[in-house]
Amino acid sequence: MIARSFLVIAASVSAGACVTSAGAEQGDAASSSAGTATSQGSGKATAPATEGTASGSGDETDEGMISSGAATATGTAATSTTDGTGTAGARLPADILNLDDWKLTLPVGEPGAPQEVLQPELSTFSLPPFFHPAPGGDAVVFRAPVGGVTTSGSSYPRSELREMTASGVEKAAWSTTEGTHTMEIAQAVTATPPVKPHVVAGQIHDANDDVVMIRLEGPRLFVEAEGTEVEVLDPNYVLGTPFRVKIEAAAGFISVFYEDMLTPKVVLPRDRDGCYFKAGVYTQSNPSKGDAPGAYGEVWIYDLTVTHG
Repeated sequence: MIARSFLVIAASVSAGACVTSAGAEQGDAASSSAGTATSQGSGKATAPATEGTASGSGDETDEGMISSGAATATGTAATSTTDGTGTAGARLPADILNLDDWKLTLPVGEPGAPQEVLQPELSTFSLPPFFHPAPGGDAVVFRAPVGGVTTSGSSYPRSELREMTASGVEKAAWSTTEGTHTMEIAQAVTATPPVKPHVVAGQIHDANDDVVMIRLEGPRLFVEAEGTEVEVLDPNYVLGTPFRVKIEAAAGFISVFYEDMLTPKVVLPRDRDGCYFKAGVYTQSNPSKGDAPGAYGEVWIYDLTVTHG
């Protein structure tokens, strides 16, 4: 089982991948927009760890953007040296995750306009330190510095995938009352800002606002629904510890599973339209909260799968 391999491998830290909750690095870079849908990785983990503390939250609409003051930069595509199976030595995120039906929003760009990467560019795109393969080649690193550029509906930065359809051409928009919609993520939160150590690591968003989030505040990992904590997943989460979560929407209900993919931790009645999944890191701090602009939130994703039925 993947969960078992996580527990074994998480004890080691990959060379050159250490992160601290202070998140003192800042990185510059840039790029355009993305699209992709279903995705899978190796399901193995070697994650660094960091600590933090805090409070706060942020909402966003899918379009429109504002800047919180990050540098702009240009990223170039790398050439893959793997067979796309997520094995050690992967040079592109698309070697590890299937990014066909996602687009990527980065915490860089011109003030008021975060850079996005769409397909087909996303399939050959990597931009360290914001979006790149982990040193072991078994995970994709998502990093968003506190001083990063933000979208118009939020004051917080992100390095985050947004669900798309038609090979990344169109925006996904489904209803919680029609069909069954599932996102499963194997991931680890590896860094949080030191003053306000809050990040979001996976969510359902509807046409107007976030509906359900997987959220970490200090050591407390929990499910948030429309601004309210509804279920604790781990009261003492240790940064760098891999975990698996599944979010499923069907028949007017949203179920969240943690580690056990058969028994939901919480089931919420929700009738929402225009929905889509998001995965990556959404750092819930900015310099006004007391964190340095170069502090950051970071998530490693080992496996990401979206299905609709």
